[in-house]
Amino acid sequence: MTERRRHHPSPRRHSRTRQITPRTHWLLLSVLAVTLSAALLLQGYTHHMFGISSDDVTGARGRNDMVPSQVVHGGPVIANAATSAHTARVKARTIALTFDDGPDPVWTPRILDVLRRNHVHATFFVVGTQVVAHPELVRRIVADGNQIGIHTFTHPDLARLAPWQRSLELRETQLAVAGAAGVTTALLRPPYSSENDALDNADWSVLEQADAAGYVTVLSTRDAEDWQRPGVDRILANTTPHGHAGQIVLMHDAGGDRSQTVAALSALVPRLKAQGFKFATVSDAVGMAAPVQPAGFGEHLQGLALVKVLQGGDWAVWLLGVLMYAAGVISVLRAVVVVIAARRHRRLRNSRRGRSWGPPVTAPVSVIVPAYNESAGIEAAVRSLLASDHPVEIIVVDDGSTDGTADLVESLRLPVRVIRQQNAGKPAALNTGLAAATCDLVVMVDGDTVFEPNTVRTIVQPFADPRVGAVSGNAKVVNRGGMLGRWQHIEYVVGFNLDRRLFDLAECMPTVPGAVGAFRRRALLDLGGVSDVTLAEDTDLTMALCRDGWRVVYEEGAKAWTEAPASLNALWRQRYRWCYGTLQAMWKHRGALVQRGAAGKLGRRGLVYLLLFQVLLPLLAPVVDIFALYGLLFLDPVRIIGLWLAFLLLQLMMGLYAFRLDGERAGPLWSLPLQQFVYRQLMYLVVIQSVFTAVSGSRLRWQRMERYGSLQAPVGAGAPNSDPFAQEPGFPQPAPYDAPQQSAPYYDSSQQPAPYGGFPNPAPYDGFPQPPPHDGFRQPAPYETTQWY
Repeated sequence: MTERRRHHPSPRRHSRTRQITPRTHWLLLSVLAVTLSAALLLQGYTHHMFGISSDDVTGARGRNDMVPSQVVHGGPVIANAATSAHTARVKARTIALTFDDGPDPVWTPRILDVLRRNHVHATFFVVGTQVVAHPELVRRIVADGNQIGIHTFTHPDLARLAPWQRSLELRETQLAVAGAAGVTTALLRPPYSSENDALDNADWSVLEQADAAGYVTVLSTRDAEDWQRPGVDRILANTTPHGHAGQIVLMHDAGGDRSQTVAALSALVPRLKAQGFKFATVSDAVGMAAPVQPAGFGEHLQGLALVKVLQGGDWAVWLLGVLMYAAGVISVLRAVVVVIAARRHRRLRNSRRGRSWGPPVTAPVSVIVPAYNESAGIEAAVRSLLASDHPVEIIVVDDGSTDGTADLVESLRLPVRVIRQQNAGKPAALNTGLAAATCDLVVMVDGDTVFEPNTVRTIVQPFADPRVGAVSGNAKVVNRGGMLGRWQHIEYVVGFNLDRRLFDLAECMPTVPGAVGAFRRRALLDLGGVSDVTLAEDTDLTMALCRDGWRVVYEEGAKAWTEAPASLNALWRQRYRWCYGTLQAMWKHRGALVQRGAAGKLGRRGLVYLLLFQVLLPLLAPVVDIFALYGLLFLDPVRIIGLWLAFLLLQLMMGLYAFRLDGERAGPLWSLPLQQFVYRQLMYLVVIQSVFTAVSGSRLRWQRMERYGSLQAPVGAGAPNSDPFAQEPGFPQPAPYDAPQQSAPYYDSSQQPAPYGGFPNPAPYDGFPQPPPHDGFRQPAPYETTQWY
């Protein structure tokens, strides 16, 4: 029998809504990703590639035949190294105090205090990373009348760097000083340098390049060796000159505990003053023209930008670390909660099987199959339903298909009711089937899904409990061949089904999947049918039932085999619709957060769980990936890999337990590590896209899913003897019917039960009186666009 229903489109909110796919946010995300990556690379380079260490770490020097003799035997201040090198000596009875490696927030202020109390000035050779971290100290150094020189940006041995790295080190330090204090300096002290006679050929190449960049190199004549912490007396001995010759004294105001330096300096300055020495900056000590000048406006702005970017990088790394640990804690917490809940759910169900849900439910069931261009799989779906061991009436609602779906079903000449209507969308098709159903219990199944013989009987048994308004079945992936199929199979078993056990236990089930779900017809009619205001009509409907006081449960024994997307593009479209529709449903039912009873459980348990683990946690996933890459490059890669392996082990343990619960072979779990590098990124990008779409107020349009024809019709009901779960070559076939109380698989003709397992099979339409129309039922007007099933 075929019925034709014509719906006259009327203007609706959906047709008036401008449907666009936002693109601007991807550009924004790309810019943010590039900016963050650049900041992290710079931050990682400046903080972890080199660093302040003892002055003797570079070991012995090489040959020095390229170093001019006048430099080897000359003064400690070297100019014009690239052309005609000459040096300058410190004036007699003059001491130029110099401090390397700062500024330091603890020791630099104490040294400045000593200098101020004694009314002397010194020269500070600053490290760029320290300038960025403490720009206020650089300003204080300058404000106190002291002189600034540069000591590179990350304190590397310049002789061991490529020329471009040397230029980068000098230029970035100069910009940092310009940004922090508004001055530039021509004074340079290379890290790990000492006196003139210690220069080798590699060092000389550094001085030549520095001279070409406009720098004067300042070495030392006396080294306090305070980095060794030899004691105050030893530092005093190392810094006290012998005779009246002027000296450039090397000390440190950072790089470790400098308490001995501060104590020695407090004693050194008064002692030398008493001996007739005077103290001066390097330039004053050698009679050099002012090497420190105000920075130009442009250079000051560039310096400020550099300081802010690096400070932002430090903040970003701190925030990424916090978010990564938060994501890790949330993931571990979820794993523990889900596994404990699944274990408890299993115990309760096993104990319940002895007494069941109540008296066996034997009443016939209406099965609604909404179909739009489902010719590839509709025959297998219909024949699997006819092979059920429970009495069913099957209603196929053809929603304006253009591929002959309805004609195909009619040509099978099976006891199936076919209703044709103009294309109006899946919710409208479900409502059409709901209006035509003659049974009190209805099962909704997608046109790309096949049932096992006992699925209908199993899924309706919980209705023996009058509180139950809907039952979620166990959807399983049939096309598991290929890597993408395996990954989705893992997700269905580990993710979806473990979550449903938790939701069932917590009485806050948010979704009965469209592939396999059962409902009380009157409960749906009381709600006005299936709503079309979201793209996830199954989630919206389930949440509405929970808020209406109905219990929604999970029956893992009711298995349905569905086609999963076989390409990344198709998977993206499906998950984008799911995620966006779920966000719509969550927003629509947000009032449940403050309600009591069943609605409150949905709100404060179900919605919070969805927000935390299906929205916020995926949004944090990119943070984990970015920080992992940062850690591999700049932190301890062994530790990062160890953390990743620990996280993978946690997922594997969850997977093994979930597969055991579902009676699945654990073989596909070998692909779990690979899932972390493609599938996981796709899933969190879907969430990002969905969130931006929702926030922007754009409306996602419906599209049609691809069908692949991987489903095959079961034996019986006029079908050929074939395997309904035929896989691609090499796919390990699970044993899908090993669960307790499982009926014989319908692909074995020798064990095939009668079509309805002993129940009398009434005529499809004569035995079920049509109930009167429900006053609250509202058939939504059709969409004007092709819908997505």
